[in-house]
Amino acid sequence: MAFLRSVATTTAIAASALPAAFALSSLSSSSSSSPSQSFRFPKPQNLSFLSSTPSLNPNRSCLATSFTNSPSAIHMDAPTSEQKPSHQSDAALPELLTEYMVDMKCEGCVNSVKNKLQTVDGVKSVEVDLNSQVVRILGSTPVKTMTEALEQTGRKARLIGQGIPEDFLVSAAVAEFKGPDIFGVVRLAQVNMELARIEANFSGLPPGKHGWSINEFGDVTEGAASTGKVFNPSKEEANEPLGDLGTLDADENGNAFFSGVKEKLRVADLIGRSLVVYGTADKSDSGIKAAVIARSAGVGENYKKLCTCDGTTIWEATGNDFVTSKV
Repeated sequence: MAFLRSVATTTAIAASALPAAFALSSLSSSSSSSPSQSFRFPKPQNLSFLSSTPSLNPNRSCLATSFTNSPSAIHMDAPTSEQKPSHQSDAALPELLTEYMVDMKCEGCVNSVKNKLQTVDGVKSVEVDLNSQVVRILGSTPVKTMTEALEQTGRKARLIGQGIPEDFLVSAAVAEFKGPDIFGVVRLAQVNMELARIEANFSGLPPGKHGWSINEFGDVTEGAASTGKVFNPSKEEANEPLGDLGTLDADENGNAFFSGVKEKLRVADLIGRSLVVYGTADKSDSGIKAAVIARSAGVGENYKKLCTCDGTTIWEATGNDFVTSKV
């Protein structure tokens, strides 16, 4: 019953801005607690600039790939105690295609955006479509860094999609923490069938280390206390639960930033569950903040500039959607 409440909660939250979540039937197993159905999204157009670049992941499996030979190791590239929360370890993130809607008026705007992005570490290719005002970036750069670079050009920018430009049915998800004390955004993107990329930004956290995890249910009626246990599809108590994301390290201002990867994590299995931040590093408390994980637009799925629900444009909504804090 609690999981059914989570689905209802997610539907209410995501209905006005996100497409309905369709879980992949081939991803379901005896460990999954929710039914799924198959659905294929159309491939994005005008991605010819990718043809000259190496494969996004030479080991990427097709949808029919068997999951029986998945890697046994589970790791997260979290900041260590010696690192500041705003830094990632030296290991490069897997490459993804990220799409932004950017307010551009002329070829001068196009050149300004291109020139700025091409100076950012981890950016491999940039394509700018002036007519649709869409900027497509291929690389391993965190979303936070790319967004800051676009804002430095003096133009409004809005993230509209992220993922691999083919073959994934549900390629991205997001969890939004909207205060009143703790704000944050966590983005999850499928890199291949056995690897997901995770990025998180938080503000308002008590300074110090905080455990965080993906929990079973999206029922946040009682905050983190009603989200159930840490997501663990294997049901094996001896192993670390798949949903255990390790720790966040908040600085003296309460800010924390994370970017890394998680093996064997499939984004399609997470829709309707929750992401929880704890008051302690060992997760001994019930959690201080929780947010529902909802499906987010993948590549080529979100080019609309006008919200049909209230008539606002993408630029008018920029300051109101997602998180109303520094992050």
